[in-house]
Amino acid sequence: MDADVERVADTHCDTGEGPLWHPGEGALYWVDIPNGCLFRYWPDEDDHELVFAEHTAQAGFTIEEDGSLALFRARGLVEGYDGGDRETLVNEIDRERASRFNDAIADPEGRVFAGTMPTADGPGNLYRFDPDGDYERVVPDVDIANGMGFTEDLETFYFTESEEHVIYEYDYDRATGEISNQRTFVDTSGEAGVPDGMTVDEEGYVWSARWNGGCVVRYDPDGEEVGRVDIPAQKVSSVTFGGPDYGTAYVTTALEGHDRAEEGEGAGALFAIDAPVSGRPEFRSSLW
Repeated sequence: MDADVERVADTHCDTGEGPLWHPGEGALYWVDIPNGCLFRYWPDEDDHELVFAEHTAQAGFTIEEDGSLALFRARGLVEGYDGGDRETLVNEIDRERASRFNDAIADPEGRVFAGTMPTADGPGNLYRFDPDGDYERVVPDVDIANGMGFTEDLETFYFTESEEHVIYEYDYDRATGEISNQRTFVDTSGEAGVPDGMTVDEEGYVWSARWNGGCVVRYDPDGEEVGRVDIPAQKVSSVTFGGPDYGTAYVTTALEGHDRAEEGEGAGALFAIDAPVSGRPEFRSSLW
């Protein structure tokens, strides 16, 4: 797939992840998970900043209806963040005290699906958080919970399990948030790397980042590969669309304790792809 790739923020993130376009600010946010960092990039100014850096892991996040952020952190903690004040939205989850969240995504009704990482005590889990404050474990015993998305008709939910080398799809009930009938959408066994973060473009095609595969892969709605874009970093962690017309695909990458001689000249940086197709706005959460 022909597409121009540009390094737009030359950070050296240990684990750059979770890019998400904020249309109200005209900016892209992303995180460096283990260093507890939140970054922001303004394409109009071609500039970026470190919003905050903390001692605890900062993983997936969503944009709330009012433009604030819902932060999914270590030990199952969820916080609301409006640029200054914080508010605890979900207290630590007992079974996740040794873990942290990974990817998170809002659904069209303001719920959030968020996965946790495996630990020495056991595998991770996928949770659904509801606007009324309740939450439920919807997929237990996940090796590494990763990228998620929805089909254009909002009848199917995608969920990536990286160590399984699979992007699964489930029937999705918008009224209740229930997911069911798991089946395989894409199996990447035998290919370099594992599927990581993902997004869905305006044509309903899935874009999947390839950790230790150095690329982003595009799949049609039947799960057939139709193209890929090479990124100058081995650990390509996630992808999202942004910009006023959602015509740019933004890609995060990771160093994971290594150096660029080993991981690629762009490892840990943020990239922009002049994509041949536009994306769609992500849904907003209603947790705060």
